[in-house]
Amino acid sequence: MRSRLAAALGTAALLVTGCSTGGDAVDVNNGGEFRFVAATPDGEVIPEAERESAPQFSGTLLGGGDYDSGELAGNVAVLNFWGSWCAPCRVESPEFQEVYADVQDDGVQFLGLNVKDSEQLAQAFLDSKAITFPSLHDPRGEVALAFRDYPANAIPSTIVLDRDSRVAAVYTGEVRQDDLRSVIAALTEEA
Repeated sequence: MRSRLAAALGTAALLVTGCSTGGDAVDVNNGGEFRFVAATPDGEVIPEAERESAPQFSGTLLGGGDYDSGELAGNVAVLNFWGSWCAPCRVESPEFQEVYADVQDDGVQFLGLNVKDSEQLAQAFLDSKAITFPSLHDPRGEVALAFRDYPANAIPSTIVLDRDSRVAAVYTGEVRQDDLRSVIAALTEEA
C-alpha cells in the first residue's frame, strides 16, 4: 500500500512540475545561497524596474558551431530548456516554431537549450518537429546552472529576455502559444 501511495505521489509531482532533470546532472553545492524567482503568470512580464540581468553563457550548437549569449543582445530572446524525452516539450516545440516563424524578423530570437540527451537523439527530435531555430547541446545542464536564480532545471522551462538581456518572464512547464505571443508583443513594444 505504501509503495503504491509513494508511486502515486511521485507521478503527481511529475505532472505538476513537468519533466525534470536528474541522473547525471551537474551537482552543485549551493550552501542555500540560490534563490528561485517564482514563475510569472501566463502572458505577464516582470516590471522593468524589477528585472535582473541574465547570466552569460556559451556552448556548442546542435548541428555544429559555437554560440555565445552575447548574440542575443539588442533582441527579445526566448530561451527554451527542453529534452526529447519530455512529453510537454513534444507539444510545445512545434508551437514555438510557429511563433518563431512569425516573429524572427521583428527583433526576436529563439534559442533552445537541450538537456539530458545524446546529440543524436536531440538532433532527431529537432528534425522530426521541423524546428529551425538554433539549440545548444547542454547534456549536463550546465547552462541551466548558470540560470540558478530561475527554475531552469525543470524541463520544460522558458525564460524570456528583454532587449537589454534582462529576465522579463519565467515559465516552468509547457507554455501556451498565445501566452508566449502576448509576452513577446509586450516586450517588442517597449522602448
